[in-house]
Amino acid sequence: MKIIKMFRNFFRNIWKIIDRRIVTPLTKLVVVTSERFGNYSNKFEKWLSRSNTLLFLSLFIAIIVFVIVDQKVLLFSENSAEVLKSQPVNVTYNEEAYVVEGLPKTVDITLIGRKADLYFAKQSPSHDINVDLTGLKPGTHKVTIKYNQALPSLDYKVNPSVATVIIYPKISETKTLTYDMLNQDSLDSKLVVKDVMMENDKVVVKGAEHQLKEVATVKALIDVNNFVKQEVGITTLKDVPLKAYDERGNVVDVEIVPGKINVDVEIASPSKELPIKVIPKGTISFGLAISAIDLSETKVMVYGDEEILDKMKYVPLTVDVKGLKEDHKFKLELVKPSGVRYMSVNNVTVDVKLDQSSDKVINNVNIETRNLSESLAVQGLSAEDTKVSVTAKGVSSVINDIKVEDITAYLDLKGFGVGVHEVEVQVEGSDTRVQYVPKTKKVKIRIVKQS
Repeated sequence: MKIIKMFRNFFRNIWKIIDRRIVTPLTKLVVVTSERFGNYSNKFEKWLSRSNTLLFLSLFIAIIVFVIVDQKVLLFSENSAEVLKSQPVNVTYNEEAYVVEGLPKTVDITLIGRKADLYFAKQSPSHDINVDLTGLKPGTHKVTIKYNQALPSLDYKVNPSVATVIIYPKISETKTLTYDMLNQDSLDSKLVVKDVMMENDKVVVKGAEHQLKEVATVKALIDVNNFVKQEVGITTLKDVPLKAYDERGNVVDVEIVPGKINVDVEIASPSKELPIKVIPKGTISFGLAISAIDLSETKVMVYGDEEILDKMKYVPLTVDVKGLKEDHKFKLELVKPSGVRYMSVNNVTVDVKLDQSSDKVINNVNIETRNLSESLAVQGLSAEDTKVSVTAKGVSSVINDIKVEDITAYLDLKGFGVGVHEVEVQVEGSDTRVQYVPKTKKVKIRIVKQS
C-alpha cells in the first residue's frame, strides 16, 4: 500500500507541474491575445472552437506531457548509488549475562539500484541493521553486520560489514556513591550548598572484570541549573544521573544500578560581619610614620562557607605606602578572601595621615613557634634564643601605648625536622600603623621528637 501511495503522489506532483508550467501560462496567453486583438476576439474564438484547432492543441500538449514523463521515467530508471551515513546498529544478546566490546555503534550503508527504488528506500521510516549474538559464548568472534533492506530490488554494501567482537562474562560490585556539584557559579553568590542527602549511598556497578577494575569512583552529577528555586531551604532533585570514573577522571562505560537517584540539597546563606584591617606595605619616607588610618567603611558583611567564616577575624586590605611623603587618600578595591562568595562592600577609601617618627624598644618578647609537626618539640639553645627585644617605629602618640603583650615574635618552622637550626625571627603587632623590627634577626633552636 505504501508503494501505491508513493506512485500516486509521484504522478500527482507531475500533473501539478504540468498545470502550473503549461496549462496556466497557455490560458493566460489566450486571454492576453484576446484582449489585444479586440475586434478579432470573435474570430479568434471561432478559430479556437473548431474541432481541428482543439485537436492540434491537445496533440501538442500531449506531446509535451509525454516528453516530460518520458524524461522522468528515464531519470528514475537509471541505476545510481546512495549512501546512508551513521546508521545505528542493533545487537541482540543476553545483556544480563554478558558484556560485548568491539561492535561499532553506527555503520554506513551504500544502496545501489534504480533511482525510483532509491527514492522509496530513503523514505522508509527505519533502516534496520542487526547483529545477532544469540548463542555465542565468552571469547572472540567474527560477526557479520546485516541490513534488512526495504526493497529486494536494491543491492547494498555495509561499511564495515564484519566486526570482531569480544564477549565477556558480566560481573557486579558494590561501590560507594559520592557526588559532584556542577555549575556552582550559577548559584546566587549569597548562597552555599550546606549539605547533600542522597537516597542511596551505595550502588551496584556491572560490567566486564577489566572494566570494574578501572572504576575509581561513582558520582551523582548534581546540576545547580536544575534547581527550581535558589533560596534557603531544601531543594529536591529527581532522576539525578550517575557516572563512573577512573582515577584520571575519565568516564568508564559500565552499567550502574540504579542509573539515577533522587537527591535533597540543603541551601544556606552563612554570613558574618567583619572589620576591615588595613595592612601597610612598604617603608614610608625616612623620619615619617603613620599617625592615623581612616576608612570610608570600617566593617563588611561577608557570605561564604561556614567553616571558613568561623576562622576569619577580619578582611585584610593591603595599602602600598612605599616612599610616601605626605598625607594621601587611596581608593582601593576590597579583595574577597578565599572561600568568600559575596561581600557587602567592594570599594574603600583609605585616608593615610603622616607625622614625625619615633622609636621605642620593648624587651622580653617571648618567641613562639608556628607550623611545627605535632610529633616534634622545640628547645632554645640559650635564654637569648627564647626571647627577643623589638623596636617599635611610629608616631610617639601611638607607640607610647604599645605593651609587650601587643607584640608577637615567632619562628615559622614549616619544613624543619629533627636537629639544630638557625631560624629567622619574625614579628607582628596589633597596631598596623607601627613598624616592628626585631633586634635579634636569628636564633638557634633544637628540634627533637616528643617522647
